[in-house]
Amino acid sequence: MSIRIERANSQIQKAMGLILQNKLNNPNLNPMLYISEVNVTPDFKYCKIKVSLDSDNESELEKNIKILQNAQGFIKHELAKLVNMPSVPKLIFVLDKGTRATIRVNEILSKLNIPKEDGDDNNAE
Repeated sequence: MSIRIERANSQIQKAMGLILQNKLNNPNLNPMLYISEVNVTPDFKYCKIKVSLDSDNESELEKNIKILQNAQGFIKHELAKLVNMPSVPKLIFVLDKGTRATIRVNEILSKLNIPKEDGDDNNAE
């Protein structure tokens, strides 16, 4: 991945965080919603934004993605103010399944009753 694309991804992710926190005043939008990853296409025409919640509630997350899609024009307008790019790409909001899988694995691991190992440093001879 080129440095330009990486820089654009980083700038868009930071700007999206600011927009979600400060600009998008929708009471139906979950305040725990966050942008987990941003991927701009090499031609800078499209930007896939992966959205996640620290929750297993898929319907809640889908509702929030629809809110973001409906507010896409406003978000794109605000993004143009915050990001130094010739043109703002079309925003595509998608569900981040990786984060949800990580949450699920951590829940399963926390339920396992694995005994802690005694200090292995003391057994070294």
